[in-house]
Amino acid sequence: MGHIEISDNRNVKRTAYIGLGANQGDVLESLKAALDSLRSVEQSSLVAVSPFYKSAPIDAPGPDYLNAVAQLETSLEPYALLLHLLDIELMLGRKRRGGKKNAPRNVDLDLLLVDDLIIQSTPLTLPHPRLHVRAFVLRPLLDLAPDIGIAGQGPAQGFLESVADQRIELMEVPAEQ
Repeated sequence: MGHIEISDNRNVKRTAYIGLGANQGDVLESLKAALDSLRSVEQSSLVAVSPFYKSAPIDAPGPDYLNAVAQLETSLEPYALLLHLLDIELMLGRKRRGGKKNAPRNVDLDLLLVDDLIIQSTPLTLPHPRLHVRAFVLRPLLDLAPDIGIAGQGPAQGFLESVADQRIELMEVPAEQ
């Protein structure tokens, strides 16, 4: 009989980047509440938070967004982490059912990257499919990880020029760690 080895991935730590955004209600309080919730995600630790940025909505009407990116170290599988993000959105009042695409929202949490994983499925696409075409994601992501690459696409820094026409403004509000 041969020896079978079963690997246990529960202790494998991965680096995940989560985009945060809000443009309805008290946007600063919404993002702070989302960050507080990220601190309590099981098998994960919040490592860093980018500065906050104000950005114009893209392909939608409505007020400006407040955006940031959070870095987590996690041993959760990407799908489990996505479920936690959806739970946090629901807890903070986000309603997804029947909602219009790009509609104003009081909180939005997007799983942007998990290490260099590439996943294409109905509930989850990694890297996030619009990460490289959104200044409000690229700029704060690069604040946290200036040399980061986007799996299958190349260095994130290389996409900044293509989003230079998107209005984004660094806010003086300190993002709490």
